[in-house]
Amino acid sequence: MAEPTRAAPRPAGVGELFQLLRDGRPRTRSDLATVTGQSRSTIAARVDALLASGLVAPAGEATSTGGRPPATFAFNPAARVVLAVDLGATHARLAVTDLAGTVLAEHGEAISIDAGPEPVLTRVVEIGRTLLTQAGREPGDLASVGVGLPGPVEHSTGRPINPPIMPGWDDADVPEMLSARLDAPVLVDNDVNLMALGEHTARWRTVSHLLYVKVATGIGAGIILDGSLARGAQGSAGDLGHIAVPGGVDRPCRCGNTGCLEAVASGPAIAADLTAAGVTAATSSDVVALVRSGNIEASRAVRDAGRSIGGVLAACVSMLNPSVIVVGGQVAGAGEHLVAGIREVVYRRSLPLATQHLRIVPTRTGTEAGVLGASAMAAEHVLSASAIDALVG
Repeated sequence: MAEPTRAAPRPAGVGELFQLLRDGRPRTRSDLATVTGQSRSTIAARVDALLASGLVAPAGEATSTGGRPPATFAFNPAARVVLAVDLGATHARLAVTDLAGTVLAEHGEAISIDAGPEPVLTRVVEIGRTLLTQAGREPGDLASVGVGLPGPVEHSTGRPINPPIMPGWDDADVPEMLSARLDAPVLVDNDVNLMALGEHTARWRTVSHLLYVKVATGIGAGIILDGSLARGAQGSAGDLGHIAVPGGVDRPCRCGNTGCLEAVASGPAIAADLTAAGVTAATSSDVVALVRSGNIEASRAVRDAGRSIGGVLAACVSMLNPSVIVVGGQVAGAGEHLVAGIREVVYRRSLPLATQHLRIVPTRTGTEAGVLGASAMAAEHVLSASAIDALVG
């Protein structure tokens, strides 16, 4: 009796080959064979597997050197989409993007994160579904969801852990609450980590060592080391706002300690100092508006806040030796005053070798940093070599 016919096994390493195509540049099978050193037959089988997945598509013909022009292939970022969610203390920004991070539809609105996970995430689902429709995509096109939260997140589980400004969110199973309604895998991280990732991916891709500092209702940092996001052992790396300010005032912080950077230099802290000095301000937005209107007291207060932030960052610079510090968040909208205060102290107090080529600059992605980072995280989940191997295996 004849042996039953078995399908030929797919070649290993399809995921690694796909990584070569993610830059979007069209390549022929011969190009890929030359780069990888693999046989033409192996490359042909792997390209066929990627074509069948839809993540790679024909990209026309290369110039002929004699005979029939060879076909080229390239990454097809439109094959699927991701939902990027940036949640702050008082805002929600969402976008549907393709797999290369191109925004197809987006929406922003005011929220109160302290309303709790159920109402906030219900609204996220509503907006997400609307954006999919606006982008002309079906629910089945959604490959994954990336979410940034304004508090400590255990990245391995996606659960917020004792977040100071998020009552009711502690240990909430955010991935499960969203994936059950959107039918897609959900990745969750701290919002500042995603801002760092978004800024790095969109504007500083060639920089290997970068700090992104968010100054808003809270203060935090995202750390890029050797080109990758550094989260730390439990995901709490970069919690800049709860480091004590050197020589700072002993002001109570909502984390339970005193003298924390957030209690001294965040948007609400600046607003409180201004109000005490007779200049009415209640929020970060009020502070920014005062500075933009030319208010001298507000401009001075923002620069002083920058100096406090610089005092903490000086230690970070000496320890991590970044080549770029990007300053973002709502208070950064006050303009050069904040960045000038940070530069003043960092350049004075950090070691000369660490600051020799250091640039301290305002954000280049503005309010889009969080959604761009959430998109990059969500896309990487489905485009990594291991994910592609699992998809086509």
